[in-house]
Amino acid sequence: MVILGIDPGMAIMGYGVIEYDGVKARALDYGVVSTPSDMETPQRLLRIFNSVEELIEKYSPDAMAYEELFFNRNVKTALIIGHARGAAVLAGARQAIDLYEYTPLQVKQAVVGYGRADKHQVQSMVKLLLNLDEIPRPDDAADALAVAICHMHSAQFGRKLDSRIRKWNE
Repeated sequence: MVILGIDPGMAIMGYGVIEYDGVKARALDYGVVSTPSDMETPQRLLRIFNSVEELIEKYSPDAMAYEELFFNRNVKTALIIGHARGAAVLAGARQAIDLYEYTPLQVKQAVVGYGRADKHQVQSMVKLLLNLDEIPRPDDAADALAVAICHMHSAQFGRKLDSRIRKWNE
């Protein structure tokens, strides 16, 4: 299973691609898509959309997971990030990839085992779980890998649950 994780952002959108064989996970690629602040919003969104489409074409993921928008007090910032997330989600939908959304709490719980873990704890576990030599940089890339790991755990549980239900119904 190949999973594309997305950490939404307008200026910096993190991405992480992992492969999971049912036993271990490995990072195939991670990084960021950057858009300069002096670029017009429609062009920034187009760059994000095109970049996600390129990642999808390159890795043919089975699923795309992205972090739910964390709404803080700054409504303008939340709207801008929402636009960027929408561009990324649209790219996945256009390619008919299964899309999954996770809250920051769910991501931390899945990666660290504690929903209130701090950023460094999450990054350290990403490094450990993917057997990387160092913590992925920048932070947005590490966050995107964490979202992909979250889906890996959720998808694994879902398969196990489905097989138990089938056994009970036989």
